[in-house]
Amino acid sequence: MRQRVFESRNAVLRQFAATLAVSCLLALAGLGGASAQSGTPAPDQGKAAAQPADAAKDAAQNQRRTDEFAEAAQVINGPAGNPECVWLGRRVVRLMWRDDLDTAFRHLDLYDRFGCPGGHIQAAFRCLTRFGGQIDPKVAETLDSRVHACWINPAA
Repeated sequence: MRQRVFESRNAVLRQFAATLAVSCLLALAGLGGASAQSGTPAPDQGKAAAQPADAAKDAAQNQRRTDEFAEAAQVINGPAGNPECVWLGRRVVRLMWRDDLDTAFRHLDLYDRFGCPGGHIQAAFRCLTRFGGQIDPKVAETLDSRVHACWINPAA
């Protein structure tokens, strides 16, 4: 009698396990088919298409920065034409224009530490304030180009 009870219990458990396995396989197959039919591209496909455009954009921006530093070194005599002075100085002037004085003073400390002339920042900021009406606050390139122009020639 005891043996018959165990056999029936084992048969029920085997039937339950088989049913569970089949239902799981059907559910996984349904999910796989649904994801294959969705119109969203795989994440790798979107990144692969965006990478060449971003790389070209970054290369153009790096070339522009290099040209700006070379131009500053040719036009400005003395330490104000050094690349580190140009980068930090333009950054200080830009931060002062945006009223971020705390950050500007931190950058100014670095600027002084590199031995860059403080008078050039004053002259560049004075130049920038003369052209304040021509700077569009919504377009960052107008501010950047004006800061660079004032850095190259503060008497403009």
